[in-house]
Amino acid sequence: MSERAAPFFCPYCGDEDLRPSETGHGAWECHGCRRAFQLKFLGLLSPTNHGGTSHEQHRD
Repeated sequence: MSERAAPFFCPYCGDEDLRPSETGHGAWECHGCRRAFQLKFLGLLSPTNHGGTSHEQHRD
């Protein structure tokens, strides 16, 4: 099994003082702004998907 991927900074304040939370897998605590957040891997994008959502209209 691979190691847990760790965020480099808090998505809210940008501080780097992050620690894993005991609340569950992917949960982190920022000791700079005292927020807790959770990261979740959703999967890989297909090569034809450019990050857009299905409801976007493409212009030619």
